[in-house]
Amino acid sequence: MEIHRINHDTATEGHGVVVVIDVIRAFSVAAYAFAGGARELWLVRQVEEALALREREPLALLAGEVNGRQIPGFDFSNSPAEMARAQVQGHLIIQRTGAGTRGAVSAVNAAQLLVGSLVNARATAAYAGRLAEETGKVIFLYPTATIPDEDGFPNEDDFCADYIAALLLQSPDADTVLSGQIELLRRAGRFEFFMRGYPDCPAEDVPAVLDINRFAFAMVGTRHLWNGIDYVSIRRVDGTQTIPGRPEP
Repeated sequence: MEIHRINHDTATEGHGVVVVIDVIRAFSVAAYAFAGGARELWLVRQVEEALALREREPLALLAGEVNGRQIPGFDFSNSPAEMARAQVQGHLIIQRTGAGTRGAVSAVNAAQLLVGSLVNARATAAYAGRLAEETGKVIFLYPTATIPDEDGFPNEDDFCADYIAALLLQSPDADTVLSGQIELLRRAGRFEFFMRGYPDCPAEDVPAVLDINRFAFAMVGTRHLWNGIDYVSIRRVDGTQTIPGRPEP
């Protein structure tokens, strides 16, 4: 199985099966929204695009952030803990974030597009692997975190990409390695920001994004263009937990 890595600068190089990853926090939020019964998510790059799409769909709910803060006029911030409590059954949610939704919309050459995070990593790997086997396409993993680090220390999206790759390659120690990587992030202080009481970044978000493989569904995207707005619609696909060639865990 051929697996490659891309980033924001090389997003257009992703073809075949592209998996866009945002652990903190866009696609963790998306997974909790689907678990709460949301029927569909529309991902956009810009706040103005989200507002324009809600004019088209007045009953849609808006979720997202700019610089970590809830956007004025939006129904939800970018908090998975908040989304886990939200009443979203049957709703369309339009989502805008600084990294994850931008990445999904930027993957313009993907033949098949998935989005995911640690909370549905195994299901995402299973579905990506199945698509690659059925279509003969390569897989591109697209971690979207842009946290600068002078020492080049990997972030949670890189580790999630490593984990998905290990699952695809049927590595027997994938879960053990991931556990060690999460501990490295804790020691490096990656999650301390959420412990400081900042609005829209509650401490409850940390266990929410680190609830590994909580959900056994993939999130599959389709590109759309409306009134000059590029957006990606995301739907939940169930029954994706088993990786081809591996028995159900």
